[in-house]
Order: sequence, then structure tokens, then C-alpha cells
Amino acid sequence: MAITDPELAVIDNPKGYLNNTGAEAISGSAGLSWIDDFGFAGASINTLNNQYGIAPDGTGQEMVKIAMRQNKYDFKSEWSNPLAFAKLLRTRLGYTDYQHTEIANGQPGAFFTNKSYEGRLELNHHDIGPLKGAIGLQAQSSDFNAIEKLSGAQIVPRSDTYSYGIFALEGFDVGAVNYQFGSRVEQTSIHPDGVQSLSYTPVSASASSVWKLDTYNAINLAITRSARAPNVQELLANGYHDATRSFEKGSLNLTPETSYNLDLGYRFKSDWLRAEFDLFHNWASDYIYQARSGEFLDEEGHACSSTCKPVLQSSQQDAVFKGFESKLIIPMLENHYGLLDLTLFSDYTRGEFVKGGDVPRMPPLRYGLQLDYSQHKFSSYMRLTRGDEQTHSGPFETSTAGYYLLNLGLSYQLKAYQDSKLLLFAKANNLLNENIRNATSYLRNFAPEAGRGGEIGFRLSY
Repeated sequence: MAITDPELAVIDNPKGYLNNTGAEAISGSAGLSWIDDFGFAGASINTLNNQYGIAPDGTGQEMVKIAMRQNKYDFKSEWSNPLAFAKLLRTRLGYTDYQHTEIANGQPGAFFTNKSYEGRLELNHHDIGPLKGAIGLQAQSSDFNAIEKLSGAQIVPRSDTYSYGIFALEGFDVGAVNYQFGSRVEQTSIHPDGVQSLSYTPVSASASSVWKLDTYNAINLAITRSARAPNVQELLANGYHDATRSFEKGSLNLTPETSYNLDLGYRFKSDWLRAEFDLFHNWASDYIYQARSGEFLDEEGHACSSTCKPVLQSSQQDAVFKGFESKLIIPMLENHYGLLDLTLFSDYTRGEFVKGGDVPRMPPLRYGLQLDYSQHKFSSYMRLTRGDEQTHSGPFETSTAGYYLLNLGLSYQLKAYQDSKLLLFAKANNLLNENIRNATSYLRNFAPEAGRGGEIGFRLSY
């Protein structure tokens, strides 16, 4: 669909600096583990505070910053031979406290919070004849809320979500072929304030095989059925979202999304060449997506006035995805002067709706080459990527032009003290200073990718 409305055209194509895109982040982690013959048990804490700006949309109406905070607490353990029939038992417990405020012209606006718990238990059983596998349980719960701070209006009603799943994975070998089968059943319930509770039961299953033809060649084939329930925002959103510069609308009519996937791959590995090639074809039933509706509203949800925002509507329909990923690694040099590898790569995904039309915000065809050189503690790379134009942009979306992206990097490893290591590095990004519009971005019309830039730094590990 051609774009003629000026609200959807590229309205800001800056050179030099893109206003209001600075970022400041402070993060830290700490952990402690007990390791013994039985396995290990450990806990960790991670905290992140991040403030960053959202690129202006060209209307000159407001400058928006995001103030984000996240604290994560994790416990993991692994026990060897905990029971007579069990080879290994893995457990994980986690809690995440997330919140962010969207601050427009110094005034707090949308406020998002999500407090979530997750637990997972996975048991690897001793071999049962030729069968090798695992069974497990997983549970999640979350308390999600999104409000407009000044008015108190609900962007997404406060909602409690509970999800419980059981899964199993089994495999066995027959000659040179390895077979694996898996399944997962999940029960998800959503309890929003002021809205009737919703319940879904997605069921997923998979079957795959890897056939080692000989020492160098292998073929893999996978057939999967994957299902997922719609999330709270897809169902219940109804308000302006600064991060996407759009008025988002959910739909309570959404049903679980089910995808049937076929993947075929080939691997070749020798001293003089390594190759990987994967083809995929996915049939998605009731695929859930966000798309521009062609409608415009102001931030309060009224008909378009002086400051118009495009409406992003959550919808679903049947879709087909197909494409490939490929990689070819050619050793060019291996002697006392160092190691030099040439990598050729490419990937492509095409998404179309069964009834006609393009799935929005899909990446274009990409291909390129990378040279990696290393000698002792020194390593470097040069990567050139060609991204084609994306003309299958979706309804009410603009196309993006093709580009070349050239990146360079080098690093040097030092031994700092005893077992600690110090890595010095330097990177140069987008050396051709191309105007790159990311086809998957909601903000691409007024926020290009970064131009020519560089960074130097160090990383200490101990």
C-alpha cells in the first residue's frame, strides 16, 4: 500500500546529532555459589537503572525520556543423581521487579510496572533402553500495570497472569540418525481489573532428526507445532505509548496463536571449509501482530487534532513465513603469521498473510562477508553487510532503502593478576556513514540507525 499521508512520511532526516537520544545506565551484579561433588547451588542479584531519550518525531511537540529501573533475583541449582531414577535435577527460581516512566517535557506520563516470579524444575532421567531425555515443570506469575500518571487513566488495566506448564523431551539413536521428540502443555489465565478473566491452553509438540551422512556431512530436519497465548498488552492496551510514538489498541477477541514449522538444514565441516544452510517454512494460524490501522488520534484518544498519533491495532490472521539462513567459513591462512578466516553469510525472511498483504516490520534480505584475524592474544574483524531495500513493508508503512554497513573491531587480551584477565578493545561502526532505516523499527521514519562512530574500552574478568 503506497503511503501518501505526510504523517507517515520520513519527517526527520538529520545529519550529525539526533536530538534527545542520549543514554545513561548504571548496572551491577553480585552472586555466590556453593560447588561440591553433588553439583552446585547459587544465588545472584542484578540491578539496572537506565535513562534514555526517545528520538523526536518531527512535530516539535514534546521531548520524551524513559526512566527505567529493574531488579532481578535468581537462584539456580544442579544436583547429580538425586534419586534412583534421576541422573540430574536442575532448579531455577527468579523474581523480577521492573518499572519505567515515560517523561514528556519534564512531566511524568505513562508508568509501566511488572513484577514477575518464575520457577522451573527439570529432571534428566537415567537412560531407559535407548531413550535419553528429561521431564519438567515451569510456573510463572506476573502483576502488570500501565497507567497515565497525571490523569490516572489506565493504558493497560492492572492484570495478574498465571501460567503453568509441563514438558518432556526424549531422544534416541538409530544407526547414524539421532531422533528427538518433545511436547509441552501450558495453562495460562489472565485476571484483569474490571474485565472478565481469560483462560488459554496452548499445546506444543516437536519432532526432529539429525542424520550424520559421513565424517563431513550432516542433515537435520525438524517439524514443530508451537502455540502461545496472547499477552496482556495485545489483549487490553488502550492508550498512547511514547516508546512507539503511537496510540496502541488491544483486542479481547484474540485467540491463541498456533504455528506449524518445517526446518531443513545441511552442515559440512572439514579442515578447508565449514558450511551451514537452513531453510524454513512456517504456517501460522491466527498470527498475532500489531499494524497501523490508518487512523489517527491524539494522546487522549480523541479524533485527530493538531497533534496526531497513528493507531497501532492488535489483530490476528493466518500468515506464512519462509526464508533461509546460510554461512560459509573459509580458512584463508593458518601459520606462524596468525589465523585468517573468511565468512560469507546471508539471511532472508518473507512474511505474507494468507488472504493477501505483507506482515509488517519484517527485515529485508541481508548478505555480506566478514574477515577474522587472530594471532596469540590479538584478534580483529572486518564485517561488511548489505541490506536490501524492504518494499514489503506492510499496511500504512513506509518502505526502507538498501544500505551498506561496515564495522571494524580489534582486541588484545592481557593477564592482569593471577587468574584475572584484562581485555582491551576498540570498535568502529558504520564507517561508510550510511543513512540506515531499520525495517523492523516503529521509529524508523524519524530515527535512523547511528552513523559513523567508534568506541574504546576494557573488560576485566576474574
